[in-house]
Amino acid sequence: MEKIGLFFGTFNPIHNGHIKLASFFQKNSELDFIWFIITAHNPWKKTTDLLNETERLKIVSQALVSHPKFKVNTIEFKLPKPNYTYSTLIKLKKQYPDKVFKLILGADNLISFDKWKNYDKILNEFELLIYPRKIDKPIPKKFLKHSKILWPKAPNLIISSSEIRKKIQEGTDVSTQIPIKSWEYIKENNFYSA
Repeated sequence: MEKIGLFFGTFNPIHNGHIKLASFFQKNSELDFIWFIITAHNPWKKTTDLLNETERLKIVSQALVSHPKFKVNTIEFKLPKPNYTYSTLIKLKKQYPDKVFKLILGADNLISFDKWKNYDKILNEFELLIYPRKIDKPIPKKFLKHSKILWPKAPNLIISSSEIRKKIQEGTDVSTQIPIKSWEYIKENNFYSA
C-alpha cells in the first residue's frame, strides 16, 4: 500500500521551510508521496489575514512544480467550515482505501492536541510524524511517549508564514525564503503588502 504523508496547513504563504520539511519526511519516513492539504479555515486561527483559498492553492501549486513526490490536495475546500482534521482524515480514508496516511505536524500542535475534535480517534487510527517548532508551553506527558507519535530528527523550522507576512508588509525582501515561482506570483499580485 502506498504511504502518504499529510502535511496540513493554511500555507499563508508556503515557504522554503515547508518544502525542506516535506523533503525530509519523504526521504526519512518511507513515505511515497507528501500531500499538502490546504486548510481553508483552521478553527484555531483568525481568518482576517488569510489569503483566499484559491490564491493559496495557486501559490502552493507553483511551489510544488519541481517536486514530483509532492501533491496539493484541496479536500478541505469542499468540507464544512471550520475544517476539523479528523473529518478530513475519514473522508480521505473513504476516497483512498488503498493508501496509508500519516500526519505531519509541528510539535507546537501537541500542546493543545487533546483539545482537537476527536483527537483520541486520530491517535487510534493514524501515526503522527512530529517536527520541531519553537514552543512556549510544555507538551502533555501522554503525548511524549505515545506509540503512535513519532519524532524523527527533522530539521528545525526557523521561519514561519506569519513572520514572512510581517516582513512583506514592512517591505523586507523575502525572496530567498519562498519558492521562486510562488514568490513571483505573490509579488505580481501584491499579496500580503500593507
